[in-house]
Amino acid sequence: MHHWPLFDLRITTPRLELRYTDDDIAAELMTLAATDGVHAPDFMPFSTPWTRLEEPRLQQEGMKFYWRTRAETGPDHWMLPMAVFEDGTLVGMQDLKGVRFSVTRSVLTGSWLGRSHQGKGIGKEMRSAVLHLAFAELGAEVAETSAFADNPASIGVTRALGYTDNGWYLDVREGQQARHLRFLMTREDWAARRRDDITVEGVEPCLSQLLADA
Repeated sequence: MHHWPLFDLRITTPRLELRYTDDDIAAELMTLAATDGVHAPDFMPFSTPWTRLEEPRLQQEGMKFYWRTRAETGPDHWMLPMAVFEDGTLVGMQDLKGVRFSVTRSVLTGSWLGRSHQGKGIGKEMRSAVLHLAFAELGAEVAETSAFADNPASIGVTRALGYTDNGWYLDVREGQQARHLRFLMTREDWAARRRDDITVEGVEPCLSQLLADA
């Protein structure tokens, strides 16, 4: 993966392995989303309701998302879509995003899990993994995330990890007004709970793609 070192990026916890998404993994992720589902039919956790798409458009639009994400990667704007594996089984995706990160030192996170893998503590573990990448390896100072006010599972993970409330805004969800809650974690917040059982591999060759001052 000499020409695209991000393909070799790995994060390992005692329970999970997170890998940067290549084409084969992207196809598996879209199959998981289409067959296992991501949420109950009467609920929408995303501002963009991509999970409403029918097959095969869901898979096709998903593949386009991962290709576009790679094409737009650079120090001014990047997203790392990390596929999440538990005991070798693909269970979902956890992303980490930076905008002018070399200046802001701020990241955003987002994620989804197949429905059969929810409610088992995976969400907290995979968020911990990318927070370790952000703070320990990339030098982040702030991590932000958000969730709709009626998404207690996501909010529970966020608060369990030590984020603090950071206001809210009115979003549009499937044509209706919905309250979106914001949360923030500082470097000090993360350091107070820092884990010593998370490892990152392959980050050094990626720094020139992510940091203007690498």
